[in-house]
Amino acid sequence: MAEPGPAACLLLLPLLLSPAPAGGAADDTEWVRLPSKCEVCKYVAVELKSAFEETGKTKEVIDTKYGFLDGKGSGIKYTQSDIRLIEVTETICKRLLDYNLHKERTGSNRFAKGMSETFETLHNLVHKGVKVVMDIPYELWNETSAEVADLKKQCDVLVEEFEDVIEDWYRHHQKEDLAQFLCANHVLKGKDTSCLAEQWSSKKGDVATAGERAKKKSGKNKKTAERKKKNKKEMAEEAKSPLGPSAEGSPEEEGDIQPKAPFAHSPADEL
Repeated sequence: MAEPGPAACLLLLPLLLSPAPAGGAADDTEWVRLPSKCEVCKYVAVELKSAFEETGKTKEVIDTKYGFLDGKGSGIKYTQSDIRLIEVTETICKRLLDYNLHKERTGSNRFAKGMSETFETLHNLVHKGVKVVMDIPYELWNETSAEVADLKKQCDVLVEEFEDVIEDWYRHHQKEDLAQFLCANHVLKGKDTSCLAEQWSSKKGDVATAGERAKKKSGKNKKTAERKKKNKKEMAEEAKSPLGPSAEGSPEEEGDIQPKAPFAHSPADEL
């Protein structure tokens, strides 16, 4: 059976680009479906949790003696400081710009990091020489979508509005699930919280999931390569040494063994 030509591939585009149904909402067939408040809070909680985990690994202690004339101020751990809370909350919404819209997925799972299967397929078609005709120019395929831009915009409003709730969780309730505490108990209280329970089960060959795994693997490989490079450099420097590695700390150099002295008498003295 002959392989489908470019025309056949182009017929796939309406199917690939059609939005997936999500909960039977009336506007599911619309091309642009802005994130709901539940989706916004869900991913704000996801990124807050991730950011606090990343910044919670340091053992840094902040010196609070500065500014005290008597010098009696005490140090405080960075992980318990106001500085950590401020730094996380000020940058949290920018992290949402790393997300992409995955129209082939349902519900809140349509927001995820990594390239979507839809655009991965389209890129592959272009690389194979297939002429892909779309309303969006090729140069803008990887630009931030309207949905993700609105996700970030709503995040800015949410974080400012519920700043006290986030601070309360940070100071007194870190053992509680952040999505439950922030979203279910406050932001979405009395509203639909169904999206919080939606979990994405990655399929074999899923582009976004594979991309995240490849990123993590790349980081590990980079550290291994740096270690090997450092060891190789140390061995090279050792080899360049005029005495060599075995000459370091030799007994003769340290004076542990007295060097051989010449005989004081001549052979004639023995006769």
